[in-house]
Amino acid sequence: FPPDLTSSAKMSPPDTSNSTGEGEGGETNPWTLSNESMGLYPPGFHTDITKHLGVQITLITAYSLIILLGLLGNSLVIYMIVRYRNMRTVTNFFIANLALADLLVDTLCLPFTLVYTLLDEWKFGAVLCHMVPFAQALSVHVSILTLTVIALERYRCIVFHLGRRLTWHSSFIIMAVTWAMSAVLAAPLAIFREYRHEEIPSINLRIAVCSERWPHGTSRDGVIYSLSMLLLQYIIPLAIISYAYICIWVKLKNHISPSSRNDSINRRKKTTKMLALVVVVFAICWLPFHVIQLASDLDLALRLKEYKLIYTVFHIVAMCSTFTNPLLYGWMNKNYRNGFLMVFRCEDKPDSFHAEGSFRTRSTRGLTLNGRNGGHPPTAV
Repeated sequence: FPPDLTSSAKMSPPDTSNSTGEGEGGETNPWTLSNESMGLYPPGFHTDITKHLGVQITLITAYSLIILLGLLGNSLVIYMIVRYRNMRTVTNFFIANLALADLLVDTLCLPFTLVYTLLDEWKFGAVLCHMVPFAQALSVHVSILTLTVIALERYRCIVFHLGRRLTWHSSFIIMAVTWAMSAVLAAPLAIFREYRHEEIPSINLRIAVCSERWPHGTSRDGVIYSLSMLLLQYIIPLAIISYAYICIWVKLKNHISPSSRNDSINRRKKTTKMLALVVVVFAICWLPFHVIQLASDLDLALRLKEYKLIYTVFHIVAMCSTFTNPLLYGWMNKNYRNGFLMVFRCEDKPDSFHAEGSFRTRSTRGLTLNGRNGGHPPTAV
């Protein structure tokens, strides 16, 4: 189905049942359904290129790689933070929260999205019809809110030189609030959802449909929700994050300190650069999808000849954000790089973690790493 035009937070495959395929009463146009099921589209769509074998193999390969890399990379990140006590810092807890949100997408969303895209029919029943879009939107909200929290925490500590930093307890409370807020924002995609079977007598076909169904039988409420989520989920958070990291970078660049503190300042610069790059990659990955979704909301994208293929490609680009973070950690941070190599080599060398990765984001209590810390302070990202 061509894309749902009612939510930028939604990442399921194309479905026009709430826009061009609706009549005045909100009923689905049988002509649209019959054309979709046969690979035929109204004027402007022509043929559905996603039905070509070569395109389907490419899509399956792309989604499979994203799922595999996302599962492997994010599981490694969470494992390292849970396994090694020196990695249990506030910043790393937030990074683990990001990884958990990405795992949610890789396991509960992408496999169903791929099948729905290829078959043009919902094969997974009513419960998953409501749950999958909700989980997709939930994970995106959690990711962007967590990135915002990380930026604001570093802004608070670096720009204002606050000695009292977040504790473990505070960080877990913030993460719980993040998930709760995300669930509230994503709830409409579960509530205003409909699973039904459509009969197409002209070709003797009966297909299962999973689509958004907003109050009053029109897509107006969906468009309002979509534009609201574009602001809350993308534009406003990225504006806040950009401001925070610009202030941090200016502060660190102009900072003059005794030579004894040069290492600390350099560590802060490296970690700030890494976290800022995580945000930049997230923004770049999601920008094309938000553009095509906004164009859909304004009924502009339907004029594109290969609308469904373009939508799917942009969705794949957005989903690349689920596995890029672990790659960035391994590339830019020695602690994560050492940890990944230890896992791949089946080694266990806790002393491979150094205080090189970042400044500490909690008090330096007398922690040990499996009793072998030797008094080294806890490391961060």
